[in-house]
Amino acid sequence: MVRALALSAALMAATPLAASEGHEAVTTFTLDNGMDVVVIEDHRAPVVQHMVWYRAGSADEPVGSSGVAHFLEHLLFKGTDTLAPGEFSATVAANGGNDNAFTSYDYTAYFQRVAADRLELMMRMEADRMRNIRLTEEDIATERDVILEERNQRTDNSPRALFGEQMSAAQYLNHRYGVPIIGWRHEMETLDMEDALSFYQTHYAPNNAILVVTGDVEPHEVKTLAEEYYGVIPANPDLPERFRSQEPPQTAERRLTFKDARVSQPYVQRSYLAPERDPGEQEKAAALFLLAELLGGSTTSYLNEKLQFEQQKAVYAGAFYRGVSLDDTTFDLLVVPAQGVSLQEAEDAMDQAVADFIAEGVNEEDLDRIKMQLRAAQTYARDNVDGIGNRYGRALTSGLTVEDVQAWPEILQAVTGDEIIAAAREVIQPETSVTGWLMRDDEVTQ
Repeated sequence: MVRALALSAALMAATPLAASEGHEAVTTFTLDNGMDVVVIEDHRAPVVQHMVWYRAGSADEPVGSSGVAHFLEHLLFKGTDTLAPGEFSATVAANGGNDNAFTSYDYTAYFQRVAADRLELMMRMEADRMRNIRLTEEDIATERDVILEERNQRTDNSPRALFGEQMSAAQYLNHRYGVPIIGWRHEMETLDMEDALSFYQTHYAPNNAILVVTGDVEPHEVKTLAEEYYGVIPANPDLPERFRSQEPPQTAERRLTFKDARVSQPYVQRSYLAPERDPGEQEKAAALFLLAELLGGSTTSYLNEKLQFEQQKAVYAGAFYRGVSLDDTTFDLLVVPAQGVSLQEAEDAMDQAVADFIAEGVNEEDLDRIKMQLRAAQTYARDNVDGIGNRYGRALTSGLTVEDVQAWPEILQAVTGDEIIAAAREVIQPETSVTGWLMRDDEVTQ
């Protein structure tokens, strides 16, 4: 479902959430123009990561303009009123830092990691390109060629990537998650100045952005700088509601076969439509996350034990759940058959193993072991300034709140085996599934 986009009532004037065991020290506030700010303190090293996240990704693109969100991401490294093309990144590098950007379905983010005393410079430059981008037709032509070559290298030259595109397109009957983030080639080839500026002028505004600052900073200093540089940018009064076309009821399982002579290792993949993490209601998503870990999260998981070691029908088996998503996501299974095992045999073995897992119930020792590993991983994750900023940014642009992010570890620890099996029974339904076979040209299907 499309969820409320506000960060929650916590995002008022300088609201601190004190650090506690397992939680970061987080302070949140909202500027007068609607820009949300999240400050996460870590004073162990004199570095800072400055990130601006826009609530606009590929799933927010106009129909027929696929790839424009990623195209615009590239174009923001061109010139502004005060910066020459390429000067932004050159300035970051000259100050000993690094910068980049990335686009996903639900967000576009820009970041710089620098010494803590360079934060003001980063804010000044990032605020400048929030509204003052200056493009030429040469910029458009050059970067259009760049993204087309990127698609050529990462997608068109990769059977796995092409197969993944087809799986997503089959999974989503009506939602924009079925369109690749980088775009369909025939639409990318037509992207022009008007497409880029329209997306920019619509979505790149302070009331559609979240500033996430992590590292050796004081919240009151971040607030002062944010008000000086971002606070003077006018809000977009015409910011549209974040509307997404929703999925109709899925009532028929779908299958596809993708053949390519370049395939080195055939495999079977199955995806099921699944609920995402929702604000204040993350329990079902937590159960699905643990289900993926139990079924296929490691070499000792249920599917690997059954298919790889006991039956020797697979060389790899995995399960995956992408819970951070604005709308419905997927729960995926993947099996790579062993030598001499057909894709049909691998699929049948996978289905039987999943059915056996549901019938047997969760092994409590396995569940306790995974929960202990998660606790350790969450502790180590607090040492990664980059990772912390990404974790909060992805969640907040996908409809979750700071409180949801901080509650997630304990929600995972509270999930029971019965809840995991209930989630499996609900999600693993043929009607909402897509099964794909990635094959070489010369392979038979049986």
